[in-house]
Amino acid sequence: MGEYVIKLPDVGEGVAEAEIVEWEVSVGDVVQEDAVLAAVMTDKATVEIPSPVDGRIIWLGAEPGDVMSVGAPIIKLEVDGEGNSTEDSASKPQMAEPDVPKSAEVEKKTSGKQSQSFVVEPPKTKVEIEKPSASQVRKQPVGPARAEGEKPIASPAVRKRAQDGGVDLRQVAGTGPAGRITHEDLDAYFDGSSVAVHPKGGLVPNSSVSEVKVVGLRRKIAEKMSISKSRIPHITIVEEVDMTALEELRTTLNKNRSEDHPKLTLLPFLMRALVKAVADQPNLNAIFDDEAGVVHQYGGVHIGMAAQTPNGLVVPVIKHAEARDVWGCAAEVNRLAAASKAGTATREELSGSTITITSLGPLGAIATTPVINHPEVAILGVNKMAVRPMWDGTDFVPRKMMNISSSFDHRVIDGWDAAVFVQRIKSLLETPAMIFMEG
Repeated sequence: MGEYVIKLPDVGEGVAEAEIVEWEVSVGDVVQEDAVLAAVMTDKATVEIPSPVDGRIIWLGAEPGDVMSVGAPIIKLEVDGEGNSTEDSASKPQMAEPDVPKSAEVEKKTSGKQSQSFVVEPPKTKVEIEKPSASQVRKQPVGPARAEGEKPIASPAVRKRAQDGGVDLRQVAGTGPAGRITHEDLDAYFDGSSVAVHPKGGLVPNSSVSEVKVVGLRRKIAEKMSISKSRIPHITIVEEVDMTALEELRTTLNKNRSEDHPKLTLLPFLMRALVKAVADQPNLNAIFDDEAGVVHQYGGVHIGMAAQTPNGLVVPVIKHAEARDVWGCAAEVNRLAAASKAGTATREELSGSTITITSLGPLGAIATTPVINHPEVAILGVNKMAVRPMWDGTDFVPRKMMNISSSFDHRVIDGWDAAVFVQRIKSLLETPAMIFMEG
């Protein structure tokens, strides 16, 4: 039998490290060639690591959430033949036979008269949790449940102490005779180790605490948001937009669309409006390299589309939106949204944006304060649409209204430029025919 070492592969595009997101195997598992062993993540793109050989897992080199360098050993397998490991046999993991009990003493014969003994331990799995012994568990005082309306039993001194401490004795467990509450019970209640007694049908406090390790996409999102909020001074403008005319146009286009055209949502119209707005203000379709002190203004409009997936928030990118009509934008949005939800979007499809649109859809609020997708300088946020009474000069009329919330990097975007951009978006959405005009 030999040992086969699997190292973190080079996933390309200059990636030097990756995060272990999930193990699909455990120590002791027998795997076949091409079986998926693990999932790793780099810049929001998840890659599966297959097994190149048949074998049995004898070592896992990381825990979920650990970041490993390309070329670092991550898995060792026991295989038929010599394997590919050049390590000394003494450094190989020692594997116990399944039928050897833990801490079993095995005698090792030597050439001399004496013999040595050692303890053989079974292989540890990814997570091994040792239960504390009974002596290690602190016994908590638990008193008999009291019937509704029953008064707690306690001495005057205990009652006085409870009153001074603002404690309702009906909520304290008594460990004395007949459920009497003692000073020790009060001490336990004060330090949080007592189990409170509640009347039947009463509300019971929940003191449980769960620890959830932030790994994978969730950690990438946390890192990205921390950078955005710590390095970018945001300015946010909220403006209301009358969407009645655009909604009527969208409904008409969907009713008369051909079979090869996708159904239009609001997003393709927002993209086309965004393309026209940044054509007049190219400083908003830009990336700010704050370390070099350089703003890169782009001719191509690559719109990031913040999308919620079962695994968290991702931002697929509609490349060259300036070269797509509303139907083309809709088709690309549908394709990228499906790939993102399925987890098959590539790193190329999740990077390279120059400006971003974010929306909470029907769950959206009246207004939001979008966080800029660093290192971009602007983001357009869409809030929920609702029918509201609006004054037309002579009467109140029902109109479909929606607020847009836009944030800007105040280091390079002045308040005036931000306001001009918001008003340009507003006019395009309220007069949707302008979206289709050339020039």
